[in-house]
Amino acid sequence: LSAFQSVKRRMEVRGVEDGVTVIDDFAHHPTAIETTVSGLRRRVGNARILAVLEPRSNTMKLGVMKDALAGSLTEADRVYCYSAGLGWDPAQALAPLGNKAEVHADLAALVAAIASEAKTGDHILIMSNGGFGGVHAKLLQELGRRHG
Repeated sequence: LSAFQSVKRRMEVRGVEDGVTVIDDFAHHPTAIETTVSGLRRRVGNARILAVLEPRSNTMKLGVMKDALAGSLTEADRVYCYSAGLGWDPAQALAPLGNKAEVHADLAALVAAIASEAKTGDHILIMSNGGFGGVHAKLLQELGRRHG
């Protein structure tokens, strides 16, 4: 047990670049999202959490749980949602979060928005049940380019 290093895709640190930690988690529905964000909040205290969500499961793509989405993300400081391929409007679902939520249909625009917002000491929490277009590596690359 002393050699156990955690489970893949559960709060897995994918890298740190320019003082920003990029974390991957399999959370893909509101209950898991809320638990994951809350767990990270307990771990990082007052450090900023930039939550990034890809609603990719069939139920999320259909919008079955969209009404619970905003409530599951309240402990995050900023929320980014990837909206490509959805049959519902995530901006409307995240409206209760006010200006702390952004929605992007273009992956490159999403990465650029997150990287421009991220500051040293921040934690970017990426939640998806898929590969999310390689967003982890793209974000780390973009963060490294800022002060490279």
